[in-house]
Amino acid sequence: MKIILASNNPGKVQELKALLATRASKLNNQSIHLVTQKEVGIGDIEETGHTFVENAILKARHAAHLSGLPAIADDSGLVVAALHGAPGIYSARYAGPKADARDNIQKLLAELKTVSDNERQAYFYCVLIYLLHASDPTPLICQGIWQGTILHEPRGTQGFGYDPIFYVPTEKKSAAELPLDRKNSLSHRGQALRSLIQQLSGKLCTPSPSIN
Repeated sequence: MKIILASNNPGKVQELKALLATRASKLNNQSIHLVTQKEVGIGDIEETGHTFVENAILKARHAAHLSGLPAIADDSGLVVAALHGAPGIYSARYAGPKADARDNIQKLLAELKTVSDNERQAYFYCVLIYLLHASDPTPLICQGIWQGTILHEPRGTQGFGYDPIFYVPTEKKSAAELPLDRKNSLSHRGQALRSLIQQLSGKLCTPSPSIN
């Protein structure tokens, strides 16, 4: 069974493929083959939603419609309490539409320059959406939250995005200092995907509602 992954973010693709390879090689005796939208020539859709859930559904419907395949879409971001939830849904473009991870990190650290250590709480949030087809009226919606704090400067070279400044107290390391398998066992994306896998088995064996 082919499922299209509605993302062109190489970091997300790497993590999701690794998670699926170890957690969901078979569901209901069906082999799962994850295909990225880049592999089939599908570009990104503009994220016009006001929430993580809305944006994930937009991406999943777009990929499912153009590919004719079931789709999984991720929308995720960093939520910082001292910044009233920013960067939130704008995490990937916090420093501007053409910003890269370094630009976003520099802007975030500048915004938190005068914020003390005990007020730098943050969490990563992820929502994963699964659609059986583009018109699926009952999408699976799975979520994960990873608590941490924001460092004063980047540490580590693993991961992507804000990982170098996201400190994980239980590990005494930044997310960018964790091996991929350890990060996946803890992360917001890992939590959401494990929930999705649990629900997907039931979804795959349930007949699709008729479309009028």
